[in-house]
Formats: sequence, structure tokens, C-alpha cells
Amino acid sequence: MSKSFEDLLAMVKQCPKKKVSVAVAQDNEVLLAVKAAKEQGIADSVLVGDADKIAAIAAELSMNLEDYEIIDVKDPIEAARTAVQQVHDGKADMYMKGLIDTKDFLRSVLDKEVGLRTGRPLSHVCVFEMEGVDHLLFLTDVAFVPYPSLEDKANIIRNTVEICNACGITNPKVAPLAAVEVVNPKMPATVEAAELTKMNEAGEITGCIVDGPLSLDLATFPEAAQHKGATGRKIVGDADVLLFPDIHAGNILYKGLVHFSKSKNGNLITGTAAPVILTSRSDSFEVKVNSLALGALVADSLKKNATK
Repeated sequence: MSKSFEDLLAMVKQCPKKKVSVAVAQDNEVLLAVKAAKEQGIADSVLVGDADKIAAIAAELSMNLEDYEIIDVKDPIEAARTAVQQVHDGKADMYMKGLIDTKDFLRSVLDKEVGLRTGRPLSHVCVFEMEGVDHLLFLTDVAFVPYPSLEDKANIIRNTVEICNACGITNPKVAPLAAVEVVNPKMPATVEAAELTKMNEAGEITGCIVDGPLSLDLATFPEAAQHKGATGRKIVGDADVLLFPDIHAGNILYKGLVHFSKSKNGNLITGTAAPVILTSRSDSFEVKVNSLALGALVADSLKKNATK
């Protein structure tokens, strides 16, 4: 079972090398990340965008573009469509956002002709390695689905289990979070968390253990479960997946961990036919590289499952 990004990188190196298609690749941090991904054996790249601007940035980075496939498309919208088609047509294994607005990037992902639609709802998964936690934590959804319904939450769990499995984590423990760990009809998050637990027990959500509602401390700290007399729960401070009631709760914790803890993270959009790497311009170079490693593992898992 993977417990760190070092473990994930070791897994990536056991897989056939993948290729990432980058939409509007003329971005300093993105080119640094794909350069590092190539050097670390994570993935090769096809760079779609303004070839002159890509070359100028690459020169500043001492990046030898002879090692990369470049498709010269000046218009950002058309560049994104060309880049996603590379993945759609099987010429690349994952899709990454470059210097393009998120809404335009996502529009290319959902393009009916050349995009990566599967018919499944999309969601976002962020994987954290944190000091003091002895395993990877999967946070969802912190960036994509604002106010998930009960059905949305069930689909978010299914999407996240797929990512966990790709990382070597079978039957992950999923904690639907709320402010308290008991059902309160006046707190809808607790009611839906309990319903998700019942759906898991009934076999409607499979491949994982769901136990909710849980407060954050009960989900992540075994000592809290002992102090609160909750050691009889399915999850006693050892959750693999933290499922948030809404985007506000998820995003606030995500940014708190990024800025106030010693941690590493990587993230993906899921529910697509291939991994989609949608990082923010404020995300560090390391986050982008970690996300590429995560995407390579998921791409390999999707291919293996398709073969089965």
C-alpha cells in the first residue's frame, strides 16, 4: 500500500511510460513540471500551443525541445481541442491544463466529439502526504462540485475509490464528514452521511468501507475515537478518504493543509476517460509533478481495467 509520493513514484517506474498532452503549453511552471516528469521517468509530453512562445520559455529553462513533440496551435481554444483529441485518440494517456482559463479547459474535456466524456459525473480528488499521518489521505471534492447532492456524493466516492485502487489502496475507508458524528435532522450533512453508509452496506456503493457521519477528529485521529468512546465505529481515526459536505469545507481544509502543514499533494479531475490534471496557477511546481505521477498511475490502472 502506498504511503507517500515516493511510494507512488516507485509504482510509476514499474509501469510502461505514459504520455501527457498539455493544452496551451507556453507556461513556465508547466514546462518545468513536464521537464521534471520526463527526467524522473514519469511521462513524456506532447506540447500543444504557440511553438514560438514554448521555445522562448524552454530556452530560459535549458529545456531541449528535441525531446518533446510540439504541435503549433496559436489560438488557445483550438490548442485545447487539439490537445484533448490527442488523448481521445489514444496518442496520449492523460491531459494537462497549461496557460488557459479553467472554463475553456473544462469545455475541451467535455467536448462531445474529441473530449473525454464517459457519461459519469466529474469530480476532483486531492491526495495528501502529511507529516504525522502514516498513510496517504484522499480529499474530495475540494474544487469541482460546489454543493453535491446525495447522488453526487455517491458518485464522488466511486470516482475516488478508482484513484485509491490505482495507488495500491484496496477497500479504502471513506469518511463522510460533518460537524458531529451523530445524525441530526437539522443538519443535512449528517443525514446524507448516514444514507451513504446505508448505501454502502446495501451494496449500492462498493469497493470501500463507508462510515458516517464522522467529525474530522474521529476520522483522522485514533486518540479522538478513544476519548469519545467511539472505538466501535468502522473508522477509528484511520480514514483513507475524507468526503466533504460541500466545496467550502473541502477547500478551506485543503488550503489550510497547503499553507499551515508540512505536506505534499497532487490532484486530478476524475470521472473522465483518462486522467485530467487541472492544477491552479498558484500550485507549486512540486504539486504539478506529483499530479503527473498520480495521473500516470491512474492511466495505467484504467488501461489494465479496460484490458480485463
